[in-house]
Amino acid sequence: MRHIINIFPVLLAALLSGLAGAWAQADPALYLPAGSVIEAQGYDSHVELRWQSVPGAQLYRVVVVSDGGEQVRAETGKLFYMDFITSAPAVPQVYTYKVVEVGTDGGIVGETPQVQATVRRFSDDELMAMVQQYTLRYFVEFADPLSGMAFERSDGPRPNCVTTGGTGFGIMAIVAGVENGFITREDAVGRIGKIVTSLENFPRFHGAWAHWYDSSTGRPYHFSAKDNGGDLVETAFLMQGLLAAQGYFDGEAPAEAELGRRIEKLWREVEWDHYTQGQDALYWHWSPEHGFEMNHRIQGYDETLITYILAASSPTHPISRRVYESCWVNRKDGEFLCQTDFYGILLPLGKRMQMGGPLFWVHYSYIGLCPKGLRDRYANYWEQNRRYTLVNRAYCIDNPYGWTGYGEDFWGLTASDALPRGYRAHSPGIGNDTGTVAPTGALSSLPYTPQESLAVLKNLYRNLGQLTFGPFGFYDAVNLGMEGEKTTGSYLAIDQGPIVGMIENHRHGTLWNAFMKNADIRAGLDKLGFTYENN
Repeated sequence: MRHIINIFPVLLAALLSGLAGAWAQADPALYLPAGSVIEAQGYDSHVELRWQSVPGAQLYRVVVVSDGGEQVRAETGKLFYMDFITSAPAVPQVYTYKVVEVGTDGGIVGETPQVQATVRRFSDDELMAMVQQYTLRYFVEFADPLSGMAFERSDGPRPNCVTTGGTGFGIMAIVAGVENGFITREDAVGRIGKIVTSLENFPRFHGAWAHWYDSSTGRPYHFSAKDNGGDLVETAFLMQGLLAAQGYFDGEAPAEAELGRRIEKLWREVEWDHYTQGQDALYWHWSPEHGFEMNHRIQGYDETLITYILAASSPTHPISRRVYESCWVNRKDGEFLCQTDFYGILLPLGKRMQMGGPLFWVHYSYIGLCPKGLRDRYANYWEQNRRYTLVNRAYCIDNPYGWTGYGEDFWGLTASDALPRGYRAHSPGIGNDTGTVAPTGALSSLPYTPQESLAVLKNLYRNLGQLTFGPFGFYDAVNLGMEGEKTTGSYLAIDQGPIVGMIENHRHGTLWNAFMKNADIRAGLDKLGFTYENN
């Protein structure tokens, strides 16, 4: 597969109107190879086309040329189009395209030369790599030009809003990009170094970062009324990514050594123990203005296990095992220990009323933390995560509400944008399932359920790709029963990052290996009573 990310390092962001206004004036001609006015790249079930702008052209008419004549595929004001083929061909097929330039008066200004692209059926591994490659664009082409961090979302109402947790997932996506040859090692070190510079300069709150920042001012965005300070869970997601990058970029190059030293300094400066209030508990938020008024204890079972692992692992500001046992292990019946059979699957941990809960609970903590062989007295976490995913899938197949499309190749209830509007944590159970499926749900579960998740990937791409697949990979959410728009057309960093990272762990184990070799992490796991594979 040709690696297309290196061809246009900024072009995509300039072409996608409404996604990144900062690049709206970028000149696409600067990013096309000399002498070229159009390029086409074929994949399994689509062709991606890009072309130069032409003075006087208002619209661009994408045309397929064949022996039978010419067929107009689309008219667009953008310089980018993805043409989906009805089904992946059993044998390679060559498609010929041109773009006709239409002026403001409707007349033809000109047309490009013809260009060809070959579409062929991809292997399962090629499909997964393609999804990784497209999704990585969110953290490369669409990265905030000021800070290098990940925008919270592609369609957000807050200008220049970058996310700390989503950036941590994006850092791990960049590592995966290097491992697969999508970007160079040097480029990745530079990108992560730019992020680290921003993190060094942004306000911190006893070493922890806020949930969101305005990259133009460096000030935190309020996540809620009293949440304008440190967010320990988002800090944990960010630090998981930084430590995975530190473990991966451990070569002799001076730039890698310097990056590792800077990450180590940030790691040592997070005051995890401050967020206990001197109690046997971890608290999610602290604000200089409001202190601990939010009083939100970090209790399982949910996505926050990595917070306790990192807090126990800190070489400078650690918590004790008592904090883990007294707070994370929620003693309320059915909130931590589930021990319930759903669809013939006994689930050890999770929220009983939600048949476990949304799928991101078995993704966010495990992009760096390897669940293979990970155990404590409460669970075998590989088996826990596999069963948790299978229960979510079985519920969608059962489909008690009769939602359109649900089945073996369309499942995955997790936190995402909702249709027709809003954001919510979708999960099995009464009131939590509204017919919206997020691609990140099944795709980020690929390590746990490879064949079952691949069935969803193939359906979303080969059958529904024109609806669900865009310039940064799969859109955030799909609801096939909706009248009108059935997909969000938007992207969220916290959903895109796990897709790249968890597919990478399934294919190569890259992030798990990089994170788990950290001596501090191993000491923290030992302290909390975990056993794990010595990989």
